[in-house]
Amino acid sequence: MATFTLVPGADGRAWFWHRLEPELRARGHDVVTMDLPSDESAGLEETAQAVVSAVERRAELSGPLVLVAQSLGGFSAPLVCGRLSVPVAELVLLNAMVPAPGETAGQWWENTGQAEARSDHAAATGRGADPEFDLRADFFHDVPPEVTEEAFALGASQPPSALFAQPWPLTRWPDVPTRFLQGRDDRFFPLEFQRMIARDRLGLEIEEIPGGHLAALSRPRQLADALLRTGPTRPA
Repeated sequence: MATFTLVPGADGRAWFWHRLEPELRARGHDVVTMDLPSDESAGLEETAQAVVSAVERRAELSGPLVLVAQSLGGFSAPLVCGRLSVPVAELVLLNAMVPAPGETAGQWWENTGQAEARSDHAAATGRGADPEFDLRADFFHDVPPEVTEEAFALGASQPPSALFAQPWPLTRWPDVPTRFLQGRDDRFFPLEFQRMIARDRLGLEIEEIPGGHLAALSRPRQLADALLRTGPTRPA
């Protein structure tokens, strides 16, 4: 048994995990979710503290703590590792951004070549070169229609601008075993692009999983299975 702490991406809402959570609980594990701060001034510090607070509110944790970070959560989750009163047994990156020391999330896009990678992938898969970003086409293309409509009914949730302006404060990746799960059908962060980022910035091989960028919504059962498997790990 483990306690999975699930950190959402740019949307910032615990709702993102609502299909994965029951899958993990059905397998005997505990789950911690949280809504992240939405105030425009809330940056990496406030976001990390929201995750810490959600964990610390638990009187008791069920087994080892596993921290899962979706997309933009890759910038804040590593900050959590040294701030908890209990050790993080594993940090799992899910279709995530991997920061470099001193890099802002705003700089990450150009530094990594994400736009070109997305455009090349779109052209290679018959969607045309450099298609205009479309939330449904880029993120929800493989999410069940009823779940997509529920997400859109909740309304847009934009991440605070401060998250993109603050330099990543760590000088090195935390000393925590790290895995990288990547959807093979991710249109926003294409598979080969993420493979390059994981190798260059973490010295880590990714684990391919079914689904696109929002695998927790589109493939919750397969994602739960992947989280519980032993995969290639960047050792602490």
